Amino acid sequence: MVRRALILVEGSRGNGPLYVQAAQRLDLHPITLSTDPGRYDYLAAEGIEAIRVDTDNLDALIRECSRLGATYDIAGISSFPSPGESVCATAARLSKHFDLPGPDPAPIERCCDKFVQRQFLSEAGVPIPAYRLAANAKDTASSAEEIGLPVILKPAVGINSSGVRLCRSVDEVAEHTAYLLGGKHIWRSSPRILIEEFAQGPHYIAHIMGNEVIGIEVADFDRPPHFVFRECFFPAPLTDDEHERIADVSLSCLRALGLSWGPANIELRWTKLGPVVIEVNPRLAVTPLLIQLAYGVDLVTEHIKRLIGDEWDLRRKHSYISGWRSLLPDRDGILDWINGDSEAAAVPGVARVKLHVKPKTLIVRKHDGRDCMGSIAVVSATRAEAEAILQSAVDLVDWSITPFTRLGEKQEAADPPLQRL
Repeated sequence: MVRRALILVEGSRGNGPLYVQAAQRLDLHPITLSTDPGRYDYLAAEGIEAIRVDTDNLDALIRECSRLGATYDIAGISSFPSPGESVCATAARLSKHFDLPGPDPAPIERCCDKFVQRQFLSEAGVPIPAYRLAANAKDTASSAEEIGLPVILKPAVGINSSGVRLCRSVDEVAEHTAYLLGGKHIWRSSPRILIEEFAQGPHYIAHIMGNEVIGIEVADFDRPPHFVFRECFFPAPLTDDEHERIADVSLSCLRALGLSWGPANIELRWTKLGPVVIEVNPRLAVTPLLIQLAYGVDLVTEHIKRLIGDEWDLRRKHSYISGWRSLLPDRDGILDWINGDSEAAAVPGVARVKLHVKPKTLIVRKHDGRDCMGSIAVVSATRAEAEAILQSAVDLVDWSITPFTRLGEKQEAADPPLQRL
């Protein structure tokens, strides 16, 4: 009997292992196609089949899947937004080519370009921050002046909050523009800067499957002016009216962009005018475990079931409060040691402790999602209990980073492999 396979285009140190494990539970053989499979440590650690192929080349992917089709029954194809969101659109086109279940590629492509995404949302009347697009320092400065400080500067195409910064002054706008256009930032497309009004207020993330809002989490960031997720709780402490307004705005985003098939997560701020949409992502967020802990709904498994043509089950099994904390370095240098993860995992209520780094790792903060050295997830009956458990576990994990002593050391470590941070 021919074995059924799930093709995963690229990987993810966060959700990648979850998809691999869920596929195996569904009696599927997971196969990862990647430009550089070595970026994802879990593939070798778990003995997952991985094939090197240019994932920016649709024809190359079609040829590889056709070759695999001679050995396996390819049941479904999915992807992760690494190294870029465009891979998600490529995987959707790949699914369409092989007549497999999957989303329409066009709406995903609209989401990949943040400027195009905002155009569609604006035309549909979805509340979003004021925005402009610029390709040079002069236009960036004038756009920031038109919108009014403070503003957010970000690449029009990018992931993990890479290159995103809050600028409160003219000098900070000029400084960050020089960084983005001066050759230090790695662009995934032609250099274009999105300038946005800074929408101030609590940050929420709506998790959606198909046309159903599964729930809403509240998230907090680490030290500004950058936007590195520090902590999340699910579900968010909202009134019925607040939940309904966020859900309504989130679903209006799907209609505006043409998304309706699979997972999506929508980031919003609750401002003095109500919910304002910051970003629409046509994929699962990085914390599906929180939803599984709180509601008993495994979105990874249900997504795979959708991909292979099975019926999904999004019904809640229970109702708890879950929380997540990212372990973030406070300096650059060499990681001497990190420990306490076993002790933290033994704390009642802790669901998972995961470390991404090992001793002697070079730590060079990028001020984005790659800075995460590990994470802790907890679950409890109340928000107060979840917060207490999370803090107790975090206090047990400790590390030592020896700062770089010479400028040359930092320069040599300036661009460590992605999976090492």
